[in-house]
Amino acid sequence: MNRKLIFDYIVVGCGAGGAVIAKTLTDNNRTSVLLLEAGEKRDKDQPIRDSTFALKLEEQFFPEYFWQGEGVPQQGVDDRTFEWTTGRLAGGGSSINGEQYVRPSAAVLREWEKLLGPLWSPRRAVRRFKKLENYNGRTSNAGARGRNGRIDIRQAPANPTGMARKLTAAIEQATGLSEILDYNDPKTPLGPFTRWQLYQHPSGRRESSSTAFLSSDIVTPSGHGVKGRKLQVFFKSTAMRVLFSNKRASGVEFLREGKCLKAYARKKVIISAGINSPQLLMLSGIGPAASLKKARIPVVFHNPNVGKRLRNHTLNFAVFRANPNDRPLPSNDPNALYTGGALLPDPTGIAPNRRAVQLLGIASEGMLTLAILYMRPKSRGSINIQNNDPLTIVLADEGFLDNSDDMEAVKNIYKIYIKNIAAQLAAIDPSYQLVSPAPDVIDDDSRLEQFIRENFGHNHHQQSFLRMAPLKNGGVVDRRGNVHGVKDLVVADAPSFRLPWTEIRLPPPT
Repeated sequence: MNRKLIFDYIVVGCGAGGAVIAKTLTDNNRTSVLLLEAGEKRDKDQPIRDSTFALKLEEQFFPEYFWQGEGVPQQGVDDRTFEWTTGRLAGGGSSINGEQYVRPSAAVLREWEKLLGPLWSPRRAVRRFKKLENYNGRTSNAGARGRNGRIDIRQAPANPTGMARKLTAAIEQATGLSEILDYNDPKTPLGPFTRWQLYQHPSGRRESSSTAFLSSDIVTPSGHGVKGRKLQVFFKSTAMRVLFSNKRASGVEFLREGKCLKAYARKKVIISAGINSPQLLMLSGIGPAASLKKARIPVVFHNPNVGKRLRNHTLNFAVFRANPNDRPLPSNDPNALYTGGALLPDPTGIAPNRRAVQLLGIASEGMLTLAILYMRPKSRGSINIQNNDPLTIVLADEGFLDNSDDMEAVKNIYKIYIKNIAAQLAAIDPSYQLVSPAPDVIDDDSRLEQFIRENFGHNHHQQSFLRMAPLKNGGVVDRRGNVHGVKDLVVADAPSFRLPWTEIRLPPPT
């Protein structure tokens, strides 16, 4: 290209973070932004648009929509391997995930505030969520919900099925926690519920960061900003490395439809590349110096924390035989996707006011599966580059169950919550019987451990591998996302902290 590509900001990745940032920055028509996206804009594809495909997308990882990759064998779960992937299209993970909308609780935000300062207080976080969301549902705390934002959130279904009501009643009786209406109300963070909140338009169509922030009033299908907006989106453009001048991020080198190009930023480079962000930092010279030198990458800033402290929730399942007369979903709302759920504290009574367990009802004719997420694992993994080739997959070790406390926590969920929920469900309707794991497996410690390992699943809640914290506390970015040790480089995505775009992989059919 003969002309030099120069913008005020360059944003890498147009997923949950990047699309929002690019739109927000260019709301000022004097500000120019280049948004780089490795995939294409696929909002109109039926599997992406139609929410009934959400669970199939989570299972099959179609190559036209996903990065293709696999993690290293997991010693804690019998050396099994799991996919290492996210969305490779406009909207990123928000275009292919399970559509669940779950804000961080006030308890989590108070911890962030303690570490990072008042910028991350519950009060400020709620204010930001309200600005983003257009909540289409019921709540007992209208002051905590937004009604005018760009992200449509649907509370579904409007009329839950008998199966959902029976499950919720069983969880109430088993845990002593009352049914809640709005789990994203900071005042009601714990309890069972019949209605999930989903990233969906009121019609049931998927809502993503692409549909919400890169819509036709913002950008043309070819990637040009409209109505004077100085936004340029380059699709099919994969970032290779950040360019530096005297430790200042000055631009990005990227591959666009087979051509290697460079673009330059007057102000900042912003990385919102999800699970690919640590690789991009290390390829750019920010990371453990010994590893970078071994890969023949010039060291810009030595930070051994890059790619470390990788954390992911555990995922297991309990399967029930259900009453064949109970519908899994309302006949008039297949986009509801899920059959009730719950957000619960640790079953042993530790931190009774803090979320530790998520239960998710996934139903089919005559069957009910509970997805079980332990949300406070102690195990930590890592992400390491193999060499200086940007196209070589990283060595992603998620460290599942490496800390023995996590196995004990998951066992307690089965021994206390699942066993009691099964008993209460059977009392409500004898048709409901726990079939996997069988009750005698739950009562046998060694068999239960074996079951947990063999039936361990994977969800895409990877976080903390570019930790937001002071450098001395293992941080890679500060409380505003600025990368330690360099200037004008920002990470704004889930690697640093948990964003509310959640994804979950489902079990194979029973």
